[in-house]
Amino acid sequence: QAHLVESGGGLVQPGGSLRLSCAASGFAFINSRMAWVRQAPGKALEWVADISYRSFTRLYVDSVKGRFTISRDNAKETLYLQMNDLKPEDRAVYYCARPKQGVVRGTHLDDYDSRGQGTQVTVSS
Repeated sequence: QAHLVESGGGLVQPGGSLRLSCAASGFAFINSRMAWVRQAPGKALEWVADISYRSFTRLYVDSVKGRFTISRDNAKETLYLQMNDLKPEDRAVYYCARPKQGVVRGTHLDDYDSRGQGTQVTVSS
């Protein structure tokens, strides 16, 4: 059974940085495309970034391009999200997730067959 555990969230001032990590187990991480999604209070789930299983393809929502970097270490079965120049609008619970086959930029829970418990990111002065 797939298990995903996020860490690295916290409180940061605008312009600051955080690095999120997601430890994966229970499935073939090395063969899985992975994603980060987020959900702000009172808002719908938002797809943030996506990375192919060999890191050849990385996709980002427009609002984070140039500020966030998704990466992975297949040997450690870990997914990362480096977040720089954080803005108050980045405040959300961030989840790592495994998209279902054929799903790209999914914005519904049903688009993912595995998701972690989430880590809170708060950007405030």
